[in-house]
Amino acid sequence: MTGSALEFPPFRPRAPWWGPDLQTLRNYFVARSGGRPRLDGERLHLDLRDGSGDKLAVLYTPAAGNKSPIVLIHGLTGCETSMNMARAAVYHHGLGHPIVRLNLRGAGPSRATCSGDYHAGCSVDLAHALESLRETLPEITRNGIYLSAVSLGANVMIKFLAEYCQDFSIRAAASVSAPIDLAASARTVMRRRNALYHHWLLKRMKIDCGGSELTAAQRETLGAVRTVYEFDDRFLAPRHGFDGADHYYAETQAAKFLETVPIPTLIIHACNDPWIPATPYLAYDWSRNDKLTPLLPRTGGHVGFHDPGHRASWHDRCAADFFSAH
Repeated sequence: MTGSALEFPPFRPRAPWWGPDLQTLRNYFVARSGGRPRLDGERLHLDLRDGSGDKLAVLYTPAAGNKSPIVLIHGLTGCETSMNMARAAVYHHGLGHPIVRLNLRGAGPSRATCSGDYHAGCSVDLAHALESLRETLPEITRNGIYLSAVSLGANVMIKFLAEYCQDFSIRAAASVSAPIDLAASARTVMRRRNALYHHWLLKRMKIDCGGSELTAAQRETLGAVRTVYEFDDRFLAPRHGFDGADHYYAETQAAKFLETVPIPTLIIHACNDPWIPATPYLAYDWSRNDKLTPLLPRTGGHVGFHDPGHRASWHDRCAADFFSAH
């Protein structure tokens, strides 16, 4: 373990949710059966200071006491109601933390107040949102905040930490299942064994971006793309100023920013994640940044980590231990 004296519990999958796919899909099945935990909150809107007029919708749940708030950031095609967001919110709030569930630009409840959409490199949006949060809730943010993000949102968070963290009082952060090598992740999602995942993700990506303000040509391109790579190459990259998917991946992937993350950050990833390959994690020299603590169990799926005897996910419990130590 790098950068921390903490001893995290080993991850053991919960029966019968063995293997990468069942671990990945359990949240979906539990949510469909009505098992999504509920935590109410207050709707807030945070200004994005880029002249667009867009505002990010957040769900804020206060807590008694003086613990620092935890800002939760969702993954690709997710939002505040995603099962992993709901579970994390309930668990961390139960430990006494105020919770801020952030919806990225155009995601979920942010769709109504945004003309644009998010992408893997939109770290400046996170910086603007946290600046607005600091002004909106000075009484709970003055002693610092924690960040916890999953999947694509974790890539955004890592990039933000490297670029903008010095402007904020961030105590610690946790990344779960981040696609730190975006090109490799796109190739993995498009593998034949992931055809159902690929179809589902692409459909949801098109729906999410279909609510943005688009030109007729952009809308035609959005309807025509048939793979995640085509979506990134023909639609998303040019829309956000990149010269195609390869340029977009190279400029925004978290692997490029890991070495300069300046605060304690827990990096969690399952080596059997069916969407995001473990090779970039295993090949990275973690000694290059002692602020990073890698936690790379053999199993766990994509933002899964369902183990026996606990209502909260293993990764949320590990994040809570990490936050308590910082």
